[in-house]
Amino acid sequence: MSCVQRIVRIAIGSLAALLAACSSAPPPPGWQGNAKAALDRAVAAYLGGDTRIASVEFDLARHELASTGRGEQVALAELTRCAARVASLDVGPCEGFEKLRPDATTAQRAYADYLANRVQAGDVALLPEQHRAFAAGGLSGDAATSALRAVDDPLARLVATGVLFQGGRANPAAVALAADTASAQGWRRPLLAWLGVQLALAEKAGDNAGAELLRRRIGLVEGAR
Repeated sequence: MSCVQRIVRIAIGSLAALLAACSSAPPPPGWQGNAKAALDRAVAAYLGGDTRIASVEFDLARHELASTGRGEQVALAELTRCAARVASLDVGPCEGFEKLRPDATTAQRAYADYLANRVQAGDVALLPEQHRAFAAGGLSGDAATSALRAVDDPLARLVATGVLFQGGRANPAAVALAADTASAQGWRRPLLAWLGVQLALAEKAGDNAGAELLRRRIGLVEGAR
């Protein structure tokens, strides 16, 4: 048998084994894929400034997750919704999650408290790794901004900046980084929020030229929306 024939036989055998394995594994339940897709669309619409579509997609995700009859699954959708709000400085009670808190996991409760800037020190280890540093009350100023730059995921970076901002720990450099992050992604809602903070800082500092530039940027974003 030639070398080519042996390679072909091995390849066919491997393919047959792979197909057999695939055919014996049950497909994942439909609600999982449907819920993830709806959540992804909801977050994209919300960050893009389309409240109506975001609401429809979040409701669809909740519907799919509720089909499991498990509160912690639905809590995931509500935490995702609230995280997107914190990234956009739309800070307020995470009402949808609070209704589900008794059935949520310990980690989910810790993350909800983190989003509200009230996580307990003993629960920090339960947070996603990239958020743990920002749950520490002592992290602020330039150190916090450096830690934000090290966060690769843009949404996670905006969420962390939103948490820092709630606690008065986000300096102007952190605010500028948040605006730049939202701008790079084309996320209108958080961009307008962070540009608004920058504008307030510029006006307070008497930086008329900087304030005028920020007003023009805000006008561009609002016009595009």
